[in-house]
Amino acid sequence: MKYLFLCYSRCSTCRRARAWLDEQGVDYVSRDIVEENPSREELEKWFTMSERPLKSFFNTSGRLYRELGLKDRLPEMSEAEQLELLATDGLLVKRPLLLGEDFTLVGFRQKEWEEKLT
Repeated sequence: MKYLFLCYSRCSTCRRARAWLDEQGVDYVSRDIVEENPSREELEKWFTMSERPLKSFFNTSGRLYRELGLKDRLPEMSEAEQLELLATDGLLVKRPLLLGEDFTLVGFRQKEWEEKLT
């Protein structure tokens, strides 16, 4: 099974996750989340599969998140509005993402990744 790994080359967490995937011999296809931003449809599908709150898909430590004042704005926004916003810029999306046929892993938590992949 080949997985889809969405990452950003300048992200240290993404580099750690990639190194871990390589060490484990995981077969994956890599996609730069900034160069090829996820579409609204992709994000909605991944969000549904993740069984996590939509807020967990936002890169809350990112510059753009702060500049847009999303900490205060997100609670007022509908799910549809949040998905539309996420689809506008890959830097808004929490990374890395690892996608399988029936799961989405958001951010790199090694124990969670081990449970899903080994």
